[in-house]
Amino acid sequence: MHKFKDLRVWQQSRLFCKSVYLATKNFPEDERYGLISQMRRAVISIPSNIAEGASRKSNRDFSRFLEIALGSCYELETQLIIANDLSFLDLKKFEELSSKLDEIIKMTSKLRTTLNS
Repeated sequence: MHKFKDLRVWQQSRLFCKSVYLATKNFPEDERYGLISQMRRAVISIPSNIAEGASRKSNRDFSRFLEIALGSCYELETQLIIANDLSFLDLKKFEELSSKLDEIIKMTSKLRTTLNS
């Protein structure tokens, strides 16, 4: 078992949730149950799966939850691109969020590789 609160990737992905929530706050009201909801669920899934996986007894189980977290990262990346395409995000905010998400993806992938070796 790992202490998820000590994991840098969990800390960063938890903070990233706030960034996405604040960014989606300015989306059109008619996206409340569409893109806003999808993006918020995806971003929350990232630290949640890291935490749940850390509670597992084996590295193999933990690795599986990291794989799920990565899936949520790529889902969110697609949603960020769509939000940018629809001009819900300005280019600067899109690039900022995308860059932070790339860091989280790299950290998650590296942790997964470490667990699998």
